[in-house]
Amino acid sequence: MTAGAPVRPARFDGVMVAMDLRAETARKLAEFDRIAANRPDLRQAAVAVVLTEDDEGNPSFLLTMRAATLRAHAGQYALPGGRIDEGESVIDAARRETWEEIGLDLPESAVLGLLDDFITRSGYVMTPVVMWGGVNPVTNPSPDEVAILHVVPLADIDIEPRLISIPESDAPVIQLPLFGNYVHAPTAAIVHQFREVVLRDRPTRVAHFEQPVFAWR
Repeated sequence: MTAGAPVRPARFDGVMVAMDLRAETARKLAEFDRIAANRPDLRQAAVAVVLTEDDEGNPSFLLTMRAATLRAHAGQYALPGGRIDEGESVIDAARRETWEEIGLDLPESAVLGLLDDFITRSGYVMTPVVMWGGVNPVTNPSPDEVAILHVVPLADIDIEPRLISIPESDAPVIQLPLFGNYVHAPTAAIVHQFREVVLRDRPTRVAHFEQPVFAWR
């Protein structure tokens, strides 16, 4: 094995069948005592962590690069998601955004659980909804919102994040190494918590992590 290469946990080594992966993830999320942010003064948003298996049987999740033409957070790595519409539940919003952004229509039964709310610098309470996307799902990303849709093996996120300091905040900025670059918070924080809870069986909290200044808008 190459030095420094991420280690894939044995339980996700390709031997586990899709139904086991789905059930095991749901079990771990059900046991996770998630923290909800009681901030009705902020805008509410939902993002989807879509768990799947790629065409080689590797447990994976879906990650987008936002279109360069978007007014907010253009060109950044992101999970499918957006603002919750009036009268809409968190789960319904995550399902709708997944359909609108990547063309994947998932039923409510696909929901496996929720992670901690994350308060963003741009004024949102972001709720991560983990959903089962199926084996090698057919997607149709919207060119207005998505520049690239990545199918990311879970082995690639089973790594330690990089934490850096910035003069604008006392909190550490979290960065997740991926694609020879870095994914930033809030996406990096949510993906890191998913890794900790689902892959490492650790109820790690991430609300204290900071976002880079360019994401504060």
